[in-house]
Amino acid sequence: MKEKIFIILSFVSLGFGILGMFLPILPTTPFLLLSAALFAKSSTRYYQWLLNHKHFGQYIRDFRENKSIPLRIKIISITTLWVTILISIIFAAKGMLWLQILLAAIAIGVSIHILSFKTKR
Repeated sequence: MKEKIFIILSFVSLGFGILGMFLPILPTTPFLLLSAALFAKSSTRYYQWLLNHKHFGQYIRDFRENKSIPLRIKIISITTLWVTILISIIFAAKGMLWLQILLAAIAIGVSIHILSFKTKR
């Protein structure tokens, strides 16, 4: 059952990654990496398919080999993260200080994590 859930989540993440190729505010690489990680835990066949895919495989191989993220992807990822977190803090978590602090802490942590990777030029 766990494998089937991971496969479904992998394809959902892959769908977001594909959308990210065409929508500038949606990052591609993180979704493809998530798909690869979930496929690795659930289906060797789909994992190999993704790694060897003509378009998607390159994103994953680049990250695995260089442990770097292109500057454009870093900027889009961090901008998207902060815009959505700030909207959530202002509108969704209005009046809930603990939730606002939690959301801000998550955004800071994720930003630090993204910035900790080398920038691919």
